[in-house]
Amino acid sequence: MWQLCLTMVERLGIIVMVAFLLTRLPYFRRLIYHQKVDGMQRFIIMLIFGIFGIVGTYTGLTVHVETFAVSKWTWSLKENEALANSRVIGVVIAGLLGGWQVGLGAGIIAGIHRLFLGGFTAVACGVSTMVAGAIAGMVHHRKKRTFALSPAVALVVGMAAEALQMLVILLIAKPFERAWLLVEEIGIPMIIANGLGSAIFILVIRNVFHEEEKAGALQAEKAMRLAEATVHHLRNGLTSQSAKAICELFIKEVPSVAVAVTDRTHILAHVGAGSDHHFANEPIQTETTRQVIETGEMMVVHDRVVCHDRDCPLHQAIIAPLKRKDETVGTLKFYFQSEADLSSITFEFVKGLSSLLSLQLEIAEAEKYYQLMKEAQIKALHAQVHPHFLFNALNTIVSCVRLDPNKARQLLVSLAYYFRKNLIGATEMMSTLEEEIRHVQAYLTIEEARFQDKLRVRYEIEEGYEQVTLPTMTLQPLVENAVKHGLKHMKKGSEIIISVQSHGNMVRISVSDNGKGMSEEQVSRLLRAPIVSQQGAGIGLYNVNERVKSLLGEEAHFSIISKEGEGTTVQLMVPLKHEEKGGYEIAHSGYGRR
Repeated sequence: MWQLCLTMVERLGIIVMVAFLLTRLPYFRRLIYHQKVDGMQRFIIMLIFGIFGIVGTYTGLTVHVETFAVSKWTWSLKENEALANSRVIGVVIAGLLGGWQVGLGAGIIAGIHRLFLGGFTAVACGVSTMVAGAIAGMVHHRKKRTFALSPAVALVVGMAAEALQMLVILLIAKPFERAWLLVEEIGIPMIIANGLGSAIFILVIRNVFHEEEKAGALQAEKAMRLAEATVHHLRNGLTSQSAKAICELFIKEVPSVAVAVTDRTHILAHVGAGSDHHFANEPIQTETTRQVIETGEMMVVHDRVVCHDRDCPLHQAIIAPLKRKDETVGTLKFYFQSEADLSSITFEFVKGLSSLLSLQLEIAEAEKYYQLMKEAQIKALHAQVHPHFLFNALNTIVSCVRLDPNKARQLLVSLAYYFRKNLIGATEMMSTLEEEIRHVQAYLTIEEARFQDKLRVRYEIEEGYEQVTLPTMTLQPLVENAVKHGLKHMKKGSEIIISVQSHGNMVRISVSDNGKGMSEEQVSRLLRAPIVSQQGAGIGLYNVNERVKSLLGEEAHFSIISKEGEGTTVQLMVPLKHEEKGGYEIAHSGYGRR
């Protein structure tokens, strides 16, 4: 009995071979992954496993019931002969993977074939084979797919199916004494061998797919890592510099002899073999690259790469399109020396890389338009702020033209200086604190003409922060609001204090007035939205806040401290960069104290 068991186990090598070959079939792979399989493909799988059962029958051992002599590779059975075989393995696997329809179909094919072989167990074996396929299919439907693919489940179902066959032989085969002797001799070896065979079959399938999935996951992880490493290179789009950086990065990670990137007409970069005659900024040389650009589809070059240099070391290649939206803007090319390097995994890897780079190009384009929109928005905010000062300045100068022409001339000079700074600010979004204070002084020269000697301005600026950078026209609107709204009704003793102090890793810039102040409700509304009133109160402050957040980020922020009858302080907290703090002396900067 045990000799028979060992002999049957030895033949399980056929099962391993069949299992591996089946993993090459596309529709079998879809069946494993629980994807949709049409009727014809299901019939083909049923037929394959039915034939697998027939092969298991033919590779079985013929057992003479009276003498228990064993022979191999029989084509027909006599009345006193039976088979110790692995037929049930194919049927069980068909049911576990494809459900009861595939299992029953494979069982019918293998079972009918067994009926025609003859022997006193023909009917019992044929019927039990069909029932085994249906039972395995029921296990498939009642349990999750991962459970059905478990080697342990296959072991149990395979052993149970063979035990069922032994039971059916005892119930149907005649005479009973002969059936009992047969089951006693071959029952345990067949139960063990077919259970192990079913488990091994599932194990081979799972290992093959697991290794492929693992390789695919590693390639996907590498692609994501490379894509992450190229993000900062593609922020400015597809250029010669970014293309060269990408090629140098990819050739270290991908087993290729050369990597190249092109735009629609020229080679942007080429790194690796062939770089001695494939130069950047040269026109594209190969027709396949032009075809990829025109069609937007990947291509594999199996023959020698077309090149004007006869000694060119470049042979096979994978050419992938680089797209921005639906437009192909360039190509990514990997060159290989042998056909063996052009594996399906490499092809999918290059495809994934090109998709990720294309996405980055789209993001870079979107970022470019976002920055343009942001800049346009900031300039629009500038345009809203300027009329405040211009309106007041012109009114003041008009009032001085007849009474004091010299003073009017001085005010016009200050106004010219002010707008000259504004023109610079239209192209330069940032300015230094020193420039901002000079800007404020130009403004206050005109405002003092209105207030005569009623306005006093003090500067409390901590030394060394003159070069702190701010968005252009940050201080002037704050001072204008203080003059226009805070000090408007004061007849004397008006005071504005401009302060710059360090505050941890921030710089605190504040403009204070001793005017009428505001209610808590007004303060809460000032920075949330423009406040429209007959006097236009609050529009400048809101716009300044928007520009500061746009250019310095959310870390920079305004706060307002005010109480009715006790004045207002507007504070701006700006992140301090270490390189900004220079050694400038405020006392020698010309600000002065007033």
